[in-house]
Amino acid sequence: MSAEHFLLNRRQWLGSVSLGLCLPASPVLAKAASHAQAAHLAAAWTAEDEHYVGRLQVPATGTQPLQVVSQQRVPSRAHGMCCLSDSSLVFASRRPGDWLVRLPPPGSTEPEQWHWIEPDRCFNGHVIASRDGRHLYTTETDFADSQGLIGVRDRRTLEKVAEWRTGGMDPHQLLLNGQGQLIVANGGIPSQTETGRRKLKLDRMDSSIVRMLPDTGGEIAGLWRLQDPRLSLRHLSWGPAVAANPDQQWLGIALQAEHDDPVQRQAAPVLAVWDGKDLRPVAFGAAGEAALPGARHLGYGGDISAHAQGFVVSCPRADLVTRWRMPRSAEQAWSLMDTTTLAGAYCVSNAGRHGPSPTGEPLWIGGQHSVLEQTSRGQKQHRLESLQLDNHWMLASALQSPGLSR
Repeated sequence: MSAEHFLLNRRQWLGSVSLGLCLPASPVLAKAASHAQAAHLAAAWTAEDEHYVGRLQVPATGTQPLQVVSQQRVPSRAHGMCCLSDSSLVFASRRPGDWLVRLPPPGSTEPEQWHWIEPDRCFNGHVIASRDGRHLYTTETDFADSQGLIGVRDRRTLEKVAEWRTGGMDPHQLLLNGQGQLIVANGGIPSQTETGRRKLKLDRMDSSIVRMLPDTGGEIAGLWRLQDPRLSLRHLSWGPAVAANPDQQWLGIALQAEHDDPVQRQAAPVLAVWDGKDLRPVAFGAAGEAALPGARHLGYGGDISAHAQGFVVSCPRADLVTRWRMPRSAEQAWSLMDTTTLAGAYCVSNAGRHGPSPTGEPLWIGGQHSVLEQTSRGQKQHRLESLQLDNHWMLASALQSPGLSR
C-alpha cells in the first residue's frame, strides 16, 4: 500500500468530515435502554455499509436488542480498542491501517481526536496503554523491510515518541503483564505494501511470542515459538493462575492455521497456552473431537477471553465457541469442556478490563445476528438489529441499579 494511498485516504476522510458526513447515531439506535443494570461495551461495527466505533449497551433482559449509546463513523474497519483510565476509548484501524481515533469520555464536550500514521508504516490493529498511563503502545509494520514495530505514543497527542522492533513480522495483539512488561504476538505472516492483506510466502512464516521491557527501550527479554511454523499466534488473553505457580497467570493465544493442505488446516488447534516458561498448542483430543458437531474450519481461532477455569476461543468459520479447562496439576493436560453454536461467532470478552474478572463472568459473545451473555446461572440472548459486529469488543463501563447484581 503506497504513501499516495494513505495521503489520499486521509484527504478524502477529512474532506468528508468537513462536509458534515460524520453522522451521529440515529434516534432509533441512540435511544436509552431501561434503567436496570446494563453493561457498556466498546465495540466496532458496520451498519448500512458504513463503519463505526463507539459504545453499545447490553440490556438487562434478553427481550431487548443491543442499543447504540454513542458512535463515530470511521473511514475503514476498526479492529482493537483500549479503555483508558479517564473512560475515553482509543480504537485502532484494521491492518494495514492508517488511523487511530480517541473518543472522549461519556458526557464530555471534547471532540474526537484523530491521528494518521506515517506513510511508510501501517497499524496492525491493536493498541493498549502503558502501565503508568502516559503512553499508548500500537502494533505496526515497517514497509521498508516488513518487520514489526511497537509504536510508543504520547497518550495526550497520539504522536509517536519512540519505536521498538518486535523481533518478527506481523505483530498483532499485545498485553501488559503484572510487571508492566509487554507480551506481543508476532503473527509471522509475510506481506507486502502493494498487496495489503494478501498472505505471501507462507513457507517463510515465523510466528512468536515475545516479552519486551519498556524500561530499557523495548529490549526483547524472551522469545517463544511453536514447533509448527504454520500456526500464526494472533490474539491474547490472560487467564487464571497456573496451578504449579500461583504467581503466574496462564496466557492464552488464539491460533490461525495457514497450512497448504486443507485437511491439515481444519484439524489444526485453535488455542496455544504459555505458562511463563513453555509455549505449546492445545489439541482437541479424542474426547474433544467426539464432542464437536461435525464442524469444519476449526483451524481458525478468532477472538479469545478467559473464564474461571480457562479460556474461551471463538471459531467464526465453524460458527462455534469453544471453552477450555486448564489442568489442576502437572500430570493433567488442557481439555475441551464444551462448545456453543452461534452463527458468525467472533468477539468474546468478559468483565475484566485489564485481565479476567475473578469469575470470568459475565461473558459476552458477539455473533452475526445475536449476542450471548453467559454466566454460571444461565444464558441470555440479545438481538442485533441494523448492525454487524466486528472482530473484538471489551467492557467500557457498567451501570448499576439498586437491588440488582450479577
